[in-house]
Amino acid sequence: MKTPKANFVFLRKQPFFIALFALFLHPQVYSQVNSKGAKDGPLFTRFSYRGDDRVYNDNPLKADEFYTPILQGCYPDPSITRKGSDYYLVNSSFAFFPGVPIFHSNDLVNWKQIGHVLDRPSQLKVQDATISGGVYAPAIAYNQANDTFYMITTQFAGGMGNMVVKTKDPAKGWSDPIKLRFDGIDPSLFFDDNGKAYVVHNDAPAPGKALYEGHRVIKIWDYDLENDQVVPGSDKVIVDGGTDITQKPIWIEGPHIYKKNGKYYLMCAEGGTGGWHSEVIFIGDSPKGPFVPAPSNPILTQRYFPADRTNKVDWAGHADLVEGPDGKYYGVFLGIRPNEKNRVTTGRETFILPVDWSGQFPVFENGLVPLKAKLKTPGGVKNQTGQNGFFPNGNFTFEDNFTGKTLDHRWIGVRGPREDFASLSKNGLRIAAFQRNIKDKEPTSTLFYRQQHNVFSAAVTMKYSPATEKDMAGIVCYQKESFNYVFGLTRKGGDNYLILARTENGKTTPLGTAKVDARKPLHLQVSAKGDDYQFSYSYDGSQFTNVGGTVSGDVLSTNMAGGFTGALIGLYATSANDILPSTNVVVSSESR
Repeated sequence: MKTPKANFVFLRKQPFFIALFALFLHPQVYSQVNSKGAKDGPLFTRFSYRGDDRVYNDNPLKADEFYTPILQGCYPDPSITRKGSDYYLVNSSFAFFPGVPIFHSNDLVNWKQIGHVLDRPSQLKVQDATISGGVYAPAIAYNQANDTFYMITTQFAGGMGNMVVKTKDPAKGWSDPIKLRFDGIDPSLFFDDNGKAYVVHNDAPAPGKALYEGHRVIKIWDYDLENDQVVPGSDKVIVDGGTDITQKPIWIEGPHIYKKNGKYYLMCAEGGTGGWHSEVIFIGDSPKGPFVPAPSNPILTQRYFPADRTNKVDWAGHADLVEGPDGKYYGVFLGIRPNEKNRVTTGRETFILPVDWSGQFPVFENGLVPLKAKLKTPGGVKNQTGQNGFFPNGNFTFEDNFTGKTLDHRWIGVRGPREDFASLSKNGLRIAAFQRNIKDKEPTSTLFYRQQHNVFSAAVTMKYSPATEKDMAGIVCYQKESFNYVFGLTRKGGDNYLILARTENGKTTPLGTAKVDARKPLHLQVSAKGDDYQFSYSYDGSQFTNVGGTVSGDVLSTNMAGGFTGALIGLYATSANDILPSTNVVVSSESR
C-alpha cells in the first residue's frame, strides 16, 4: 500500500532499537507509574458520534440495496476469505493497538466485528512505530486441506518484518507471530487444490536492476506448511514492473493468486495508493507463471474521471476476490471520499463491488465508471446493517456509556494496549494519564474512535479536576502526533481553562481559551462540516459555547500530514501537558 512516491525507504529501514524500551513499555510498569492517575484521571460518560453525509441523505436505500463502503473510516487494504457460508475480512491497522480488525459475515452485506487478529503485546510490537508503520496490507486465507486460517502481513516495527499467524477459529484468537525469512511487503498465501502452498509478495528488483522510481516486482515462494516458512531458494520473479514495463508502471503490489477452470490468476494493485491507483489481472498455467496480463487492464480504477465529480470516490484499488453466497464473485477494495476541498480526513475505506467472471478474466462491475453509493444485495439477503449487532454504515449514530465489561472493538489505542490506561466501571470510562502528551511518538493515554464521515458531530461528558498545569484531559482530533487538535481542560493558578490548540508539523498554537467551572461535568463536542471543524462545550448538554471559532481540517488530512491513516477522535488525558492558557488568545463565546 503506497502512494506513487511513498516513503518506502523509511518503512523498510526504520531502526528497530526497541529492546531498551521493552521493559519500560511493559503493562506492569505503566500500572505502577499511573496508580495515582488511575484514581484521579478523567471520567468519561455518554459518548456519541453522529454522521450526516449528504450522499446518504440524497440516496436513501430501497429494501434490496446496501451502501458501499461497507466499512467507513480508516479500514484500508481489505482482504477476504471464505469457509463454507462464513466470510472473514481484515484490514491494515498500522500503529493502532489492537491490530488488524477482523469482521465476519454470512452474506457480504451484514458484518460484525469479532475482534482483532493481533490483540496481544506478544503479537504487536508497535511501541515506537511511525503512525503509518506497524502493520499493513494483511492477507487472510483459509486452507481447506488442514482446516486452518492464516493471516500474513508486514509488521515494520519491533524487528518483525513479514510474519504469519494462524488459527482454527478466527473468533477464538490467533497464534503468536512466526517471522518469515524474506524481504519485501504485501505478502499473501495461496493454497492450491493439490495441497501445495505459496507466498506471493511485492519486492524490489534485484540490486542494480531498478529502471525507474517506483519500479517493483512480484515474487513467489514455495511455502512449507509443516514448518510455516518459505522454502529457501524457491523464490522467482513472476511480474517485473507491472502490466507493461515499457510504460514504466509503478508500485505493482498487493498480489493475490486465484485458481479457476484450471487456470491461475494473479491480481495486483498498480499505480500507487493515490490518484493513479488501479487493479490489474494476469493469467498463467502455473502458480509460478509465466503470467500474461489481460488484454484490457485495469479491471478497476477511478483515475480517468473529472476531479470535481459529485460524491467522488477515488484511489480505488488494493483488492481481493471471493465467491459470494449467490455463486457470483465479489471484490473488496480500498477507496477514499474526500471532502469539498478535496482533503482526505476519513482515510482509506473498504468498498465492495460485484465482479463479472463469466468470461476469461474477472472485471469489477461498474468499477471503470464513477462509483455509486448503493448496490443491490445478493439474492435473498436482507440488509441489517446497524441492527442486531451488525456494523453500521451510511449515516448512523454510535453511542457508548462505557458501562459494559469490555470496550467496544471500535475503540483503539495507538502504539500500546488500551488496557494500560483505560478502565471501565459502572460509573463510566476512567483514563489514567501517562507522563507524555499527544505529541509524543510513543503510546499515549488516549482512546480513539475513527472519523467515519465528512459531516459529523461527536460529544462526550467528562468529569475532571486538573491539579496542576501539567494535567490536561479532553478530546483530540488526531491524524498523527505532529498534526492534531487538542481541546482540553487544564489549570493555571487557581482557575480551570478549556484550551483549543492546533499542532501543525509539530508546532502547537493555542487558538482559543475559556475559563470554566470544573466542579460541574463538562460536555465536550467536536463537529465538522467538511473541512470546517468546531470545538464547543456545555454544562447542560444542549446549549454549547464554541471555543476558537471555525478551524480547518487540513491538519487532519493525509494531504497535509501524509501517511496512510485517517483522522481519529480521541478521549485524552496527560500529566505532561505543555499547552497553557494565554491572555493573548481570543476567547469565543458564541452559543450554538
